[in-house]
Amino acid sequence: MEFYGKKTLFSFMDEERNPVQSPAHLTIKTHQDMSNQDLQFSPPRASSPGHSTVVTLLPPPSPESPWTLSPLQTPSPSILYSCIASLHRHEGNIYSISVSKGIVFTGSDSKRIRAWRQPDCMQSGCIKTSSGEIRAILAHGNMLFTSHRDCKIRVWSFTVPDTTFKTKKISTMPKRSSFLSLRTNSQQHKECVSCIAYYRAEGLLYTGSYDRTVKVWRVLDRRCVDSFVAHESNINALVVNQDDGCVFTCSSDGSVKIWRRVYRENSHTLTMTLKFQQSPVNALALSSSFSGCFLYSGSSDGTINFWEKEKMSGRFNHGGFLQGHRFAVLCLVAIEKLIFSGSEDTTIRVWRREKGSCFHECLAVLDGHRGPVRCLAACLEVEKVVMGYLVYSASLDQIFKVWRVKVMPEEKSCLDYFDRNDSKTKMEYDMSPVLSPSWVERKITSNYFQ
Repeated sequence: MEFYGKKTLFSFMDEERNPVQSPAHLTIKTHQDMSNQDLQFSPPRASSPGHSTVVTLLPPPSPESPWTLSPLQTPSPSILYSCIASLHRHEGNIYSISVSKGIVFTGSDSKRIRAWRQPDCMQSGCIKTSSGEIRAILAHGNMLFTSHRDCKIRVWSFTVPDTTFKTKKISTMPKRSSFLSLRTNSQQHKECVSCIAYYRAEGLLYTGSYDRTVKVWRVLDRRCVDSFVAHESNINALVVNQDDGCVFTCSSDGSVKIWRRVYRENSHTLTMTLKFQQSPVNALALSSSFSGCFLYSGSSDGTINFWEKEKMSGRFNHGGFLQGHRFAVLCLVAIEKLIFSGSEDTTIRVWRREKGSCFHECLAVLDGHRGPVRCLAACLEVEKVVMGYLVYSASLDQIFKVWRVKVMPEEKSCLDYFDRNDSKTKMEYDMSPVLSPSWVERKITSNYFQ
């Protein structure tokens, strides 16, 4: 699968000398250029006279506080973040994360699906499989859907009665049957199943694959009720609008498409194609509420496009783009008014949409990983005053991290959490990614995202 468009890690180094600045409210200051030294482990350098890059180190928080203050200067509510766990199981890359019933599930290169208990991610148990790596995971209620190397889908049930994690495999889709072997072969995906989405109202499971097709499964009787070719290249992500059942897909062909079920039928029809650039589209996220519906797509050129749904016509109009990541955007999560984006530049950005408008701003940059951030998941953690979030991230550095993010109300500043007198000092952020040398070597020698 090709995740790269016009701006890859090395073409950026060779060709990019005058990066385009984003609108002030969408991004923060970037470097003027990038040298080979950026690929090595080294501490940030202090600015020197005549040097165009300004690097200001963040003052450390007080010893009593583990929180980090976002270096971004925005008119938004203040934001604090802290990495509360960093786990390394030496099981290869984690490709997917999903959360349900207080359990976080991860699927990786190994044949194990690991279950972690919220919020601190103590391991609760694991599911051992014999079908190869787990590329996609989706947890809903007490059900878990997983895709495997053999291009089939497994359905599991799980319970956590006390501290014991129990699971049971319910079925494999398509169903194994010697009498229906020919029919089963026609239902099964021919290549890697890269993404899964579930439509709760109808009990339908959608799977997207590198074979360019989307298949629709009725979970009740585990039958494939529809299959259609959706794109001209790999399907990288799909989401379902739980309000109306619309299905959104994106692909390496650079397009985002909207599909709708035909009334009283199982077939699906294309209603709209959203295409604004040639760069592959790697990730989708949907934010739907009474106040509006927004669709976000992350591309290999580092941008995040977004569309707003018209309340009267139901059409999605392009609202703009969020620019700040230096390399490909690989994953997106939308929750409440926040959007979390993970990138090949090793960072996670936290964006906020202003109520009642298309105005977005970047609140923070989480920069603990040393490889491309491959997948994300997030959930609410509400406190009395502070709106809190738990964010789970996995990177090609093979590290699984847990972040706690807190967004303060406008009248209360998170500077109150720190005991220092330089709170009004303007801070700028060093955008130079710190990449793992081993990952860089693999990137040079192979297409590491396949």
